[in-house]
Amino acid sequence: MPGSTPILPAYGGGSLADVLPSVAAALSVPNEKNLLGLPPAPRYAVLLLDGLGWNLLRRNADVAPYLSSLAGRSLTAGVPSTTAASLTSLGTGLPPGAHGIVGYTSIVPETGALLNALQWDAPVDPRKWQPHETVFERVAAAGIATRNVSKARFDRSGLTAAAFRGSAHRGADTVEDRLDATRFASREGKSSLVYVYDSQLDYTGHGQGSESWQWRKELAAADTFASRVRSALPRDAVLVVVADHGMIDIAPGNRVDLDAEPDLSKGLRLIGGESRFRHLYCVDGAVPDVLATYRERLGEDAFVLSRDEAIACGWFGAVEERVVPRLGDVVVASFGPVALVAGRRYPQEAGLIGLHGSLTEDEMVIPLLIDEG
Repeated sequence: MPGSTPILPAYGGGSLADVLPSVAAALSVPNEKNLLGLPPAPRYAVLLLDGLGWNLLRRNADVAPYLSSLAGRSLTAGVPSTTAASLTSLGTGLPPGAHGIVGYTSIVPETGALLNALQWDAPVDPRKWQPHETVFERVAAAGIATRNVSKARFDRSGLTAAAFRGSAHRGADTVEDRLDATRFASREGKSSLVYVYDSQLDYTGHGQGSESWQWRKELAAADTFASRVRSALPRDAVLVVVADHGMIDIAPGNRVDLDAEPDLSKGLRLIGGESRFRHLYCVDGAVPDVLATYRERLGEDAFVLSRDEAIACGWFGAVEERVVPRLGDVVVASFGPVALVAGRRYPQEAGLIGLHGSLTEDEMVIPLLIDEG
């Protein structure tokens, strides 16, 4: 096992899953708990900047003067620290072990297929895959206007149905469209909740790296956008800015290609997750050998755990019975500067520079920033 300590998810009082229940309580929705101590207000807007880690923001504060000026604190993402799992935790207020979206890709136990939760590319009903009531549904049931402002193509996505049902979708593909939609939605009814999503920072980090000048330029744009979102809101609204995960850059020479090392494919029937957090699905009886092989190969650079060990560590929160088989028989969380790619199976992923998914501070720790107007 690596010598360093992982950042464990702070479910129940300091994680992304605690944001919307706290917002709902601040909006006076009955039976909700304001675990994060958010200020009471009749209107809230929650802006999620995909990929904005707490450490990245602090290291680049000079190009993000608005965000850096806001009061707030750090939270943790859940495990894995990846968009599909995090957005569902945000929308449901639950850890991955309860809502069941446990990675970028994971097995569909009933069919043996691999589900990409962002593309929702397997014939799976998202309402059955994630059956719990969302926070948006509870907020809407309390008579509060509840809106989701993101790209138009997300309206009918499986992930939107799993994570954000209960909110009326407002398709907005440009910055100006998002600002107009936010301005309108935040003034509906006597009380409102508007969720706004922007993905460009994450996209740039994956392609160019989070230490690149392109990423800093995009952070400056995100900072301006956040400031303009605040300006678009009514005076009695509170703006909360969060992220779904951070990011770490991995050099090409630090990529372990599972398709290029035969020993790393032995005993596997399916490779899921992503390069910083792998779900390895094994053939019957192969788990001990896979554990031993990966522990020897990766050494101090990764946590290599059996499914039961990962559950016992609390990585996914309390894991419901229906979710257990979606987790890898072996789970590999990179901790050193290493990525586990599969160059033949997933060539596009193998070329990414900025990565996330694991339990390092740069990947796990995210901002909670508050502007009361």
